[in-house]
Amino acid sequence: MWSKNASLDGGTLSLAGIPAAQLAKEFGTPAFFLDEDAYRSRALAWQNGLQSEFGAHAGTIYYAAKSFICTAVAQWIAGIGIGIDVCTGGELAAALAGGIDPQKIEVHGNNKSVAEIDRAVSVGVKTIVMDSLFEIERVAAAAKKHGVRQAVMLRLTPGIEAHTHEKISTAHEDVKFGFSIASGAAWTAVEAVATHPELELRGVHCHIGSQIFGSEAHEIATDRLMGFMAKYRDAYGAELPELDLGGGFGISYVNGDVTVEPADVLPQIHAAVKKACATYNLAMPLVSLEPGRNIVGPTMFTLYEVGTVKDVVIEGGKVRKYVSVDGGMSDNARTALYDAEYTAVIAQRASTAPVALTRLVGKHCETGDIIINEIQLPSDIAPGDLVATPATGAYGRSMASNYNHVPRPPVVAVKDGKARVIVRRENEADLLSLDVKE
Repeated sequence: MWSKNASLDGGTLSLAGIPAAQLAKEFGTPAFFLDEDAYRSRALAWQNGLQSEFGAHAGTIYYAAKSFICTAVAQWIAGIGIGIDVCTGGELAAALAGGIDPQKIEVHGNNKSVAEIDRAVSVGVKTIVMDSLFEIERVAAAAKKHGVRQAVMLRLTPGIEAHTHEKISTAHEDVKFGFSIASGAAWTAVEAVATHPELELRGVHCHIGSQIFGSEAHEIATDRLMGFMAKYRDAYGAELPELDLGGGFGISYVNGDVTVEPADVLPQIHAAVKKACATYNLAMPLVSLEPGRNIVGPTMFTLYEVGTVKDVVIEGGKVRKYVSVDGGMSDNARTALYDAEYTAVIAQRASTAPVALTRLVGKHCETGDIIINEIQLPSDIAPGDLVATPATGAYGRSMASNYNHVPRPPVVAVKDGKARVIVRRENEADLLSLDVKE
C-alpha cells in the first residue's frame, strides 16, 4: 500500500531517500507527499498493458482527474502521452493548463453546464460522454455554433450491482448516472443523437463503481454493452467503433488488501470483449479504460503531527486511546463519507512499547472526524510524533475542504532525493480572499 520509493526502516519512514522528519520540517504538516516516479510508472503500466493486450484495438487510457489533478500532474500526463477524463470546467482548465492535447481529453459528468460544454467543444476535446437527453441537445447546439462535428459517446447503465460501497457503486439502475439499457432510456438516447448531424456517435461507455477487485463485473458489463452495440448495428447498418469500460480498479488501503495491477485484469477484459464480438458478430472495437485511483492512490501518503493523546474508557471497561492529529476530515473525507479504512505508522521513530487500541482522529468539531476508526498503535505515541497514512493519493486532496476554516494541505512531489511543492499550502489570507466586506 506504500509507493515503490517509500521505505520504513528502523521506524523511520522515508520517500525517495528523504526521511519523514525532514519532509515535515521543510514542508510542515499535514501534507501530502507524492512519489512522482511511482505515479509515472503506474500510468505507463496501464498504457503499455492496454497496448500489449489489445494491440491495434487499444483505445486510450484516460486518467480520471477526479481522483487528483493539478497543473503539474497534467504536465506529467501530457509527457507520458495518456489521456485524461475530466468532469467539470475546473478539471478541464487544469488539463489545458498542463498542456494536455485536447484530442486526449474525454469529458464526463452528469450535469455539465452549457458553459462547460461550450468550452469543451470550442477547444476541440476528443469525446464528450453524454449523460442525459438535455445534454444531447446542448452538445449539438455547441457543435453547430462552433462549426464542428463533435465526437460523443453514451454513458450506459448496464444494471450491475458492483461489490463495493453503495456510495461508490455507479452502474445499478437506481443511480443518477447514464442511460439505462433495461428501461429503454439508452435506445431513446441513440435515436436522439441520430437526429443531430453535428454529433458523431463513436460508441458506448459505462463505469460500474470504485474499489472493484477482479474482472467479473467488467466482463458482465462488456457483454451487456456489446449486446447493445449489436442492436445499434442491426438498426443503423453500421458498427460503433469504440467501447469504454471505465475504471474503478481497486487498491490496497490496509494489510490484506491487494492492489489491482493491469496484468490482473486486462487479459480477462480482452477475453470478454473477444467473446462478446463472437457472440454478437461484431468487429473488435477500440477499447479504452479510465483508471484514476489505481494510478495515483498508491503513490501518495499523508503526514500528520500528533497534537494530543487521550485515554477514554469505553464499554466493558476497555480503554481506547484517542490520538488527535493536525488534519482530519478536511484532508480525508472518505472515512466519514463511506467508512473507508486506512492504516498508519509512527513515521519518525521506532517503538518497542506494547500496542494499544487506538482511534486516529482529526481536529474538527465533529464526532465523525475520524481518519482511522480502529487501529493498534504503540501505546507510547505522544504529542509531537509524526503519523503517516499511506494510499491517500485518490480523493484526499481532491475532496479536501476548509471546514472550520482550516487551510488545505500542500502536495509535495518527491523524486530522486529531491522534493518540491506542486500545490502550495493554503494560508489564512487565502481563506479570507473570497470574503466581501460590508
